[in-house]
Amino acid sequence: MMGNALIVDDSATERAILASCLKELGINVSLAKSGEEALEKIAIGLPDLIVLDIVLPGRSGFEICRELKGAENTHNIPIILCSTKDTDMDKFWGKKQGADAYLPKPINQEELVEKVKQLMKSI
Repeated sequence: MMGNALIVDDSATERAILASCLKELGINVSLAKSGEEALEKIAIGLPDLIVLDIVLPGRSGFEICRELKGAENTHNIPIILCSTKDTDMDKFWGKKQGADAYLPKPINQEELVEKVKQLMKSI
């Protein structure tokens, strides 16, 4: 599987875990620590997939997701929201923002791999 993924998480540990998972699938990974940094990277080059934490410094993952799904050039990019917030309300809210998937933290790596394959199979 080829493609480019952007991982947005303010935790270095989480970024490392997510990155190693995706690299094993043969996906090129770029990293961002905040929503603002993610938007800068997306402006330079569109990823094929975004793994987005919800609790971020500055703007929340919900806001970033909503903005990307509302923009003409990024609305087709699959977004996986990841969060320690794991209530049904959070999941519902994530879907309302346009997220394609919602994974609770700590990330179940098999579940992540499954979702990524599912969302990127059209690429």
